Amino acid sequence: MDDAEIKEMVRARYGGIAAKASEASCCAPAPSSCCGPETASHDKARRMGYSEAELAAVPEGANLGLGCGNPQAIAAMQPGEVIVDLGSGAGFDCFLAARQVGDAGRVVGVDMTHEMLTKARDNAAFIGARNVEFRLGELEHLPIADNTADVVISNCVINLVPDKGQVFREAFRVLKPGGRLAVSDVHQHRAIAGRVASRSGTALRLRGRCGTSRAH
Repeated sequence: MDDAEIKEMVRARYGGIAAKASEASCCAPAPSSCCGPETASHDKARRMGYSEAELAAVPEGANLGLGCGNPQAIAAMQPGEVIVDLGSGAGFDCFLAARQVGDAGRVVGVDMTHEMLTKARDNAAFIGARNVEFRLGELEHLPIADNTADVVISNCVINLVPDKGQVFREAFRVLKPGGRLAVSDVHQHRAIAGRVASRSGTALRLRGRCGTSRAH
């Protein structure tokens, strides 16, 4: 499977999650996270360190249970700062970041999935979020100018991108001098056996470890 096929598979998978979430009732089960079996999205978020107040502050449907950590916990966001969220999904971390930076700050979410963007923009309109915007783009080619962000965050998305090095190069390009990078993601500790790694087209459940890291 080449990079283009991987990207299209990811786009189709997460587009489908967003579409189903938009159609589901309030009683429907949440989509499965990348880090474990299907459980309630808010329960996952609590285990990752999000508070009850934070969960109550976001619009219904913003938390799809797709994260694997809490980059907010280490980002040290301040009022007036500019935040960029790589792979913003339905807007969960963006809306929380918007509360931290306040009206003087700004949050930009980037996602390559049209369905996710639609859901995030609908959520923003529903709560009247004026300091949040969502842009269509790939993480390897961010639609953001150089030296824009005080903080770049990402929650369980970079692992889905074939060229991870290019994602980090882009992240540092858009960061201001002295800016911060706060990432929660999964990483591989051991090599996957060749016969397993080469089985494209077969659904495999692999165990990974979630981690949260900060860089200046």
